[in-house]
Amino acid sequence: MIPTHAILVIFVLSCLILSSLVNLNDTNDQISDACRVFEHKLQICSKTDENEFSIVIILSMSDRRVFMATIAFLGLGQMGSPMANNLLQKGHSLQVFDVNTQAVDALVTQGATAAQTPAEAAASAEFIITMLPNGDIVRQVLLGEKGVCETVSSDALVIDMSTIHPLQTDALIRELQEKGINMMDAPVGRTSVNAIDGTLLILAGGTDEQIARARPILMCMGNELVEAGGPGMGIRVKLINNYMSIALNALSSEAAVLCESLGLNLDVAIKVMSGTAAGKGHFTTTWPGKVLKGDLSPAFMVDLALKDLRIAVDVARKTGAPLNMGIAAESYYAAASQDGKGRQDWSALLNQVRQQAGL
Repeated sequence: MIPTHAILVIFVLSCLILSSLVNLNDTNDQISDACRVFEHKLQICSKTDENEFSIVIILSMSDRRVFMATIAFLGLGQMGSPMANNLLQKGHSLQVFDVNTQAVDALVTQGATAAQTPAEAAASAEFIITMLPNGDIVRQVLLGEKGVCETVSSDALVIDMSTIHPLQTDALIRELQEKGINMMDAPVGRTSVNAIDGTLLILAGGTDEQIARARPILMCMGNELVEAGGPGMGIRVKLINNYMSIALNALSSEAAVLCESLGLNLDVAIKVMSGTAAGKGHFTTTWPGKVLKGDLSPAFMVDLALKDLRIAVDVARKTGAPLNMGIAAESYYAAASQDGKGRQDWSALLNQVRQQAGL
C-alpha cells in the first residue's frame, strides 16, 4: 500500500511531467501528439480495497523529446523559411543551413542555430527536413561532400518536403535505406501565405511508423495531413494535383483570350463561367486577387509551375500515358519564362497568352 502523501506526491510529479510537454493553453490533441511523438508512455492503474486506495504510475521515457526535438532544416527559400520559423515558434530546436546567409541570419535571430554545412546541421538531429528547389540539390545535400549522410544518426528520420521528380525520390529513399537511414517524403500544397500561417497541406509518403513519428513535426507547419501511401507516394499525389491545376491554368488563359478576341466582355464571361464547372478553378481562386488586379507578386512563380509541369510530362512519357494538354501548357509556361515572367505569379500566364494573341 502506498501512503496517501506518497500518492499526492506522485500525482503532482506526474502533472508536472505532462505540463512540461505542452503549454497550458495547448489543446488535448497537442498533448496527445506530444505523448506520441516524444514517446512518453503513461499508464495509471488503480486498486481499491475496503479501507485502502492505491495508485501506481508507470512512466517510461525514450531519449527522444518531441517538443524539444532537434531538427536540421535545409533550404530556407520562400516556403522553407516560414516553415522553419513555425517549427521554432512551437518550441523545437533548429539547426539551419542554406547558401543564402541572409535567410540563415533571419532565423538565427529567432533562435535557430546556423550550420556551415548540411553535415554539421544533421550531426545531432532527430529529424532532417529538406525543402530545396530541385532533386539534384536534394541529392547533393544528402549524399554529397559534407552532406547529411556523413554525420546523420541511424535513429534519425529524413523528411524531404521538396517538389522533385518521383524517380529521384525513389532513388534517394533506396540509397539512404542501403546506408541504414530512414527517409520519407512529405511535399506540401498551397502557397507561401499558408507556409507563413502554418496552414499548409502536407502530403505524407512513408511507412505507418514513419508518418506517426513525423506527424507532430509536420503539423507544426500545416493544418491538414494526407497519408498518401508508402515512401514516394507523397510526391506522386502532389505531382498529379499540380499537373491538373497547372494545366487548367493554361486552359483558363486560352478561354479568356478567346473571349477577348471575339469581342466579349471578359468580366461578363467570367461571371457566366464562374457558375459552372468550367470556371470553378483559377477564375475564382488565383486570378481575382492577382493578375486581374494587376498584382503579379508571386504566391507561386511561373518558373516553379514550369518545373513541376515538366516533371509531370516526363513521367507521362516514361509510362506511355497521353498528356497532350500538359505538352501544350508547357509551351505557354516556357514562353512566359523566356519573356521575363518567370518570377511573376503563375496567373501571369494570362498576359502571356494575350501577348501571343497580339492583344
